[in-house]
Amino acid sequence: MADTDAELGAFGFAGDDAVVPFEVAALDARGRAVQLGTMVDAILARHAYPEPVSRLLGEMIVLTVLLGTSLKFDGKFTAQTQTDGPVDLLVVDFSTPSSVRAYARFDPARVTEAESAGRTLPQDMLGKGIMALTVDQGPHTQRYQGIVELAGASLEEVAEGYFRQSEQIPTTVRLAVARMAKRAEGGGFTESWRAGGIVAQFLPQSPERMRMPDLPGGDAPEGALDDEFELDDAWTEVLALVDTIDDSELADPDVGVERLLFRLFHERGVRVFPATPVRDDCSCSRERIAGVLANFAPDELAESVEDDGLIRVTCEFCGEGYSFTPEDIAQSKGE
Repeated sequence: MADTDAELGAFGFAGDDAVVPFEVAALDARGRAVQLGTMVDAILARHAYPEPVSRLLGEMIVLTVLLGTSLKFDGKFTAQTQTDGPVDLLVVDFSTPSSVRAYARFDPARVTEAESAGRTLPQDMLGKGIMALTVDQGPHTQRYQGIVELAGASLEEVAEGYFRQSEQIPTTVRLAVARMAKRAEGGGFTESWRAGGIVAQFLPQSPERMRMPDLPGGDAPEGALDDEFELDDAWTEVLALVDTIDDSELADPDVGVERLLFRLFHERGVRVFPATPVRDDCSCSRERIAGVLANFAPDELAESVEDDGLIRVTCEFCGEGYSFTPEDIAQSKGE
């Protein structure tokens, strides 16, 4: 979309850390695409996880910002996995309009064992379990949560399955994480994390065109042959085009979101809309954590006091440390 401050005919590029909505009207497709640079590098560098864990969390961050920035209201979108794999917990929060925070929990010994055996794909790291997608619009509203099973599938496949089964929207997802090296001024190289992704959905005006053979409640009779219920030609074309994306394109700053979308859909005409910036921004604070501790039972609080009389809490998302005395907590209760 043209930048209003640019000269006539010039084009404004969103750049890194900005989610770009797009529409391919001729194919009844809409979606969002993003390249993450400084934001994802800050999060992953801060945690310094083993590389397979960082790559997995990077994919989860991309997926969360692609979905979370579609919210049309103030609130929070959270994607969380709980599994039996070496990485048993991933949590990414997106708070409108732009704040992202994330962390992973893993078993170091199992991750090292998996690396030695060459089993470092997302499905190897996750194993079996669930992914929960939660939308919270704040006080006085009911949270919405969708849960999808993780059974040896990638995050891309899980997200696609969620939309097919829960939302009944044909969806394709691509996610990529890369470690980029560039020459440093004093010699040698510096490395940084980058990531990118795209989600495209089939949203025709006519609902019956969205009917897919694998959608629950569809009209396909049990045992029907797939070729009797062919995919819509427009959606088949979208799938074929998105399938041409190389992982390196998704994260390469020299490609960029708009250039990638043009390469994919220029023959059909693609329209992009104003981007939504995203940033590394944890919502923790001394007041919030004191409020959480104030809800502890007296015996739980007493067990948390260390030898020097302080209660110490470290935020799992950003690593910020907080110290409290029992008197601080009593004061936060209004005692």
